[in-house]
Formats: sequence, structure tokens, C-alpha cells
Amino acid sequence: MSDSNPGNEGSSPIRLAAIEQARKLLDGVSACTPIESSASLSAVVGATVFLKCENLQRTGSFKLRGAFTRLAALSEAERKRGVIAASAGNHAQGVAFAARELGIECMVFMPVGAALPKITATRGYGAEVRLAGEDLAQSIDLAKAEAATHGYIFIPPFDHPDIIAGQATLGLEVLEQVPDVATIIVPTGGGGLLAGVASALHLSGSGARVIGVQAEGAAAFPASLAQGMPVRLAKMATLADGIAVPEPSELTLGIVRDHVAEIRTVSEEQIGEAMLFLNERAKLVVEPSGAAGVAALLGGAEGLEEPIVVVLSGGNVDTLVLNRVLQHGLVAAGRFMQMIVRVPDRPGSLVTFLTALAETECNVVSVEHERTSSGLAASEVQIGVKVETKGQDHQVEIISELKRLGYEVAFPALEQA
Repeated sequence: MSDSNPGNEGSSPIRLAAIEQARKLLDGVSACTPIESSASLSAVVGATVFLKCENLQRTGSFKLRGAFTRLAALSEAERKRGVIAASAGNHAQGVAFAARELGIECMVFMPVGAALPKITATRGYGAEVRLAGEDLAQSIDLAKAEAATHGYIFIPPFDHPDIIAGQATLGLEVLEQVPDVATIIVPTGGGGLLAGVASALHLSGSGARVIGVQAEGAAAFPASLAQGMPVRLAKMATLADGIAVPEPSELTLGIVRDHVAEIRTVSEEQIGEAMLFLNERAKLVVEPSGAAGVAALLGGAEGLEEPIVVVLSGGNVDTLVLNRVLQHGLVAAGRFMQMIVRVPDRPGSLVTFLTALAETECNVVSVEHERTSSGLAASEVQIGVKVETKGQDHQVEIISELKRLGYEVAFPALEQA
């Protein structure tokens, strides 16, 4: 899948001159985001790792790069028509910000379930926001229909050379910040950022391997690459809304096929663990999609040459989602556990059980004492507890000790915030 002839412009629809021109356009608009070395992540995976902190970009994600590049290329007549876009949030903010800076009227369609902070931010940049569509695919279709009816210029989230050239400027920055980079890991939805980074490295003559990462519940690239054409997912299910795209385009698929080494997928649990790791160890707030690269790296760095750069593609996360995902991350990391036990309904049973828990050195967060649950005998009480633990081994010790004392332990599904 990867290209073996770096620096050959003839095999790429994106030109190095276009990327360099985009970088000039973005001077003073987007930031050259920092690359942070991560001693903690390097120690965990056994390789030198750097984090490209695009979560610290203006508007909170890389999307500003491509959006501004595309809008800046519009003719005066096109600018007067106004622009329209569809997005779950990051592209919306990038387009809205760019339109404001360039004096262009802007409308954005967002799915009805879009995160409130992203909606608020998009409106704050001056765009008219319409909440329509159950998912991003429907919002895109509605935006395109509105554009056709009223003459707006549709700004795609990834399917345009200008968009890809703008995103590719991130790749040039990585090459300057870590000249000897051997592997770059990129969160991936429709493939605009992945195609841009891969193009920048290929056209600059770098031999670094580029790896795309998708959420398991929204991974359109594997099937599309296998069939040699964009394959639309029938459904998507992931908290990583920034990379929840039902299919790549012909443009991004072709670049990824030619210049990307591999595509990996990560589970929701892995994404949660990555967000928790970044929050606790790197002191960085990153949205679920932005943490996908770290999730893949935590899943295994075998075969990856170092130094490794992982792109943190965005930091626009709803506080409620952050709380829920971090809670799931704590569970996956063995730091939080819920359990239910049944004990005889007699004085002292609750105290005896909690004393047993205390002796395992876990921290009890909450206790529910229930006498009327379905299935309980008249002589029983159900006790539900949430505890903080020290890892998977500690949890095994706790459960083993409770079973040794005669308790039958059950584990309910984690409550959704």
C-alpha cells in the first residue's frame, strides 16, 4: 500500500508547490503547533515518541489549515455567493473561522447530536448553524442540496486538493521539528489529514512510514482499500465523532493507497485509555478522535521504527463526553470497578462486607443498599458498590478475596453519564 519512490510528484495529485503556497497563506492564521517529547509514552511502548499537539491549534483542531486554504482560493465572485459546509464540529469551526477572517458569509449543517460546545463555537465564529441530519453523512447530503438550491459554494471536509494541501502543511512542520522522523501516526476519518501528511512526506523525499488510525466502529478505509473504491459504511458507532466518516473519497483513497503504509483500528476502550493517559501523564486534553493515534500506539509498537510522531488531531471535547470516556478509560485500565453482591438481610451484613473491602485496600466511592430488586429473596439484600482500584492485578485480588469469604460477585455494565 505504501509508495516506494519518495519525491516523485508524478504519482501524486498534490504538488509540493501547492503545499508550500498553503503554508504561506496560513502564516499568521494557523499556528505551528508544538511537538512535545513524551517520556512516559516512550517508556510504555519502548520507543522514542513525540506528540504533535494539533489539539492546541486555533479552533482546536487541524481543520483550520485546510478550510482556510480552500476559502482563500475562491474567486471574488465565489466569495460573494457564500459558503456552506457540513461537519460534526471541527471542520465547522475551521470553515466558520476562515469565512469570518475572509469576510465570507457562512452556513454550516451539523448533525442533531453534535456536541454543544462545538455548536456554540461555530456560531461564535459567525456562522449560521443548522442542526439537521442524524449523522454526518446526512448532514453532508443536506448541505449539498442547500448549496445546489441557493448557489452557495460547498466546502467539503476532505475531498478537495486545496483542503488536502492545507492539511499537508502539518506534515512539513513535522519534518522540520523531527527531521529524522521514521513513523508518523495519524487519526483518520475521511482521510484528508492522512492524505495531506502522506503527500507532504512523499513529495519532500522523506522515507518515513505513515500510518492511519480509525475507530473500529467507523473504519471505512480497510474495506475501501480492499475493494479499490470508496465503500460506504452502512452504520457507524463511535464516540470519536471527528473521525466518524462513512466513506473516503476517490481522491483521498488514491493517495492513501499509494503513500500510506498501513491502516490500524482501535476500540472505544483503547481510545478511552489513550485519553486517560494523555490527561494524566501528558497533561493534555484531547478529544476521542484526536487520541486515536495514541490508542493505536498503546496497543503495540512492534515493527514501528523510531522516532515516532503521533498526531493529536483535535482537542474539542464536550465536558460530559470527556467525563464519560475517562470513566471508561479508568475501567479499561483497571482503575475503577463496579460490583454487586447479595448478603443476608440482617444487622451487620453491610458493615462486614465493607470491612472486607477495606482490607483489600480499594477505595469505596459509593454504596447502594437495595432490598426490593427483582429476584431478591425476602431474606436478602443487594449491595452495589463502586470502587477505585490500583490496576487489573489489584482487581483480581479483590475479587478472589471476596469469593474466598463466600460472596458471589456480579458486574453490571458501566453507567452512561
